[in-house]
Amino acid sequence: MNDALRVVVAGGGTAGHISPMIAIADALRQVEPEIRITVVGTPDGLEARLVPEAGYELATIAKVPMPRRPSMDLLKLPFRFSAALKAAGAILDGTGAQAVLGVGGYVCTPVYLAARKRKLPIFVHEANARAGLANKVGARFATGVGAAFSTTGLRGAKVVGMPMRGFVANMDRAAQRGQAREALGFTEDAPALVVTGGSSGAASINATIAAGFEKLAGAGVQVLHITGRGKAVLDANGNPLAAPGYRQVEYVDSMNQAYAAADLMVARSGAGTVCELAVAGTPSVLVPLPIGNGEQRLNAADLVAAGGAMLVEDAFFTAEYLTETLLPLLKDAEALTAMGHAAKTQGKADAAAAMAEMIRHSLRGATPPQTTNTGS
Repeated sequence: MNDALRVVVAGGGTAGHISPMIAIADALRQVEPEIRITVVGTPDGLEARLVPEAGYELATIAKVPMPRRPSMDLLKLPFRFSAALKAAGAILDGTGAQAVLGVGGYVCTPVYLAARKRKLPIFVHEANARAGLANKVGARFATGVGAAFSTTGLRGAKVVGMPMRGFVANMDRAAQRGQAREALGFTEDAPALVVTGGSSGAASINATIAAGFEKLAGAGVQVLHITGRGKAVLDANGNPLAAPGYRQVEYVDSMNQAYAAADLMVARSGAGTVCELAVAGTPSVLVPLPIGNGEQRLNAADLVAAGGAMLVEDAFFTAEYLTETLLPLLKDAEALTAMGHAAKTQGKADAAAAMAEMIRHSLRGATPPQTTNTGS
């Protein structure tokens, strides 16, 4: 008799949701090789590409965002949400799901509510320092809640850290440095700066790097600029900006290589990025997103306090900041080494295994063997 577990995992939209979602799925598969995992996302998010690439089945439902002001979309909301709830229920019934795991995002609320209606155990992982609306809903009736930070306010949350795939969670930055630098086009004879605004890109960060890259390159700094999808930085002729010492790409699939290759990284302080920088031990300058509810500043707080990162407000991340603060730091190998060691003290590499154990223990009534290898 085949007693393989059947779990539905919900989330998506950005890499910040997708990466931990896949990491937990990998960890579940490691302790339950026959497990059947179905991922629920939207048809137009990054999950449409990344989930099948990771080897998981993707089922999609329509995104139902909450309108921020009175409009026709607000009037249509009850009908759209009802359709999403029905679609989520059909997925749970069709897969014979025994449990649901949600990591946040638009699709999670209908999946949580459909699971509750069917009396299925619900598990939640919250990646941000301040919980999102969907996970606030799910946590109210969840069997287990894991969090990357202690400040979420979710009832019963256990701080487990950020679930990461094995190639990040188990990476050895020093050992991988040479190969990673070669793969990303860096030489060994000059400081390497990696700049990223996350999977969606950051227009203000891109503009600052475009304005100051010549000074960095002129000082002997190599720059890899990850601009985000559709946000290429253009020159006066409308072509992607290119120059000696500077290279831009829209996306890097193997961010573990970026963490290993960089002497310093400039990034938004999304929860996933902050936690991965800590596990890798990569020094960073963090530029919190200036809009929203301030969670990115909270995400960065512990890493900055430990000395593993510097924080600069978006409005002050200027070309002058590059030359007056960032460039001297890049030239100070001793300071960068100290930052890397400090960052490493904040890393938690076994979060995916902890979430997998939480789910399996509930369904099997037994704790799986302890492991820190969360897949590849």
